[in-house]
Amino acid sequence: MDKKILKGMLLGLAVGDALGVPVEFDSRRSLKNNPVEGMRSGGSWGQEAGTWSDDTGLTIAAMESIARLGKINFQDVMENFLRWYEHDDFTAAGERFDVGNTTRAAIVRFGRKILPPTKCGATDENSNGNGSLMRILPATIFLFATRGKIARDELEIIHDFSALTHGHIISKISCGIYSLIAAQLLNGKKIAEAFSLGMNDAKNFYGTEESFQTFSRLCDENFAALDEEKISSSGYVVDTLEAALWCLLNTDDYKSLALKAVNLGGDTDTTAAVAGGLAGIFYGADSIPDEWLKILKRRDYLEKLCENFSNAILS
Repeated sequence: MDKKILKGMLLGLAVGDALGVPVEFDSRRSLKNNPVEGMRSGGSWGQEAGTWSDDTGLTIAAMESIARLGKINFQDVMENFLRWYEHDDFTAAGERFDVGNTTRAAIVRFGRKILPPTKCGATDENSNGNGSLMRILPATIFLFATRGKIARDELEIIHDFSALTHGHIISKISCGIYSLIAAQLLNGKKIAEAFSLGMNDAKNFYGTEESFQTFSRLCDENFAALDEEKISSSGYVVDTLEAALWCLLNTDDYKSLALKAVNLGGDTDTTAAVAGGLAGIFYGADSIPDEWLKILKRRDYLEKLCENFSNAILS
């Protein structure tokens, strides 16, 4: 695997996250009147331009663990999540300012040593936010790089990686679908083909699972042609997955992808992070506007982490 893929993934995710932070929770209507066109400061969280949130923070917490150990160790990943939550490690500016309720509850359970790592994520249907989807790519890339595929055994690991914070089957399948499509991009496929092949794999792996019916729109060959008004961009994991993939299928470059995702409104940072990670894999870091990268917080650290991660999985 080309080391540039990792750089594209992480910078693509972080830039999308940072673009969305100032307008998180803004409505689609308000963004139609005042669309995001670049990095902003202030807004929803009062942060400086280029500041990324929990999406990137938890992604790099996972990456650091895998890079340091050269493997996926759920206990160690959760220790990093705890460092992020309690000590503001893995943050853009030394301050954690955003965390989902389901993620918070899981990390607190782990910190209290109530449950083993993969049992910390809530399993009720109301706990299907997008908090595991947004940080799943390091596990996906590690498994693809070391095993050459994302198949049944790898999906079980992806499911456990989700269950660190989100243990319901819908969250697990969301991470699985996303990983299967990412694997096709990592395998060099074009976006439309990667989506089609990834969804075919998903049907094969999950077709007999009752909860897979929740993803019926993604199985429709006309999904990409849906009108924007049919795409929701809430924090519900299925909405985030659909919105991210719809943006990916309906744009031709990273910049257009990131701005389309953010300007959907709602959970702007996570939609753009989830979409941006895949776009970064396909288009590469060089496709990200330089004026955005110059503003991105801790860019050098992010790039160094990519180097460390690459060395760990490619050595």
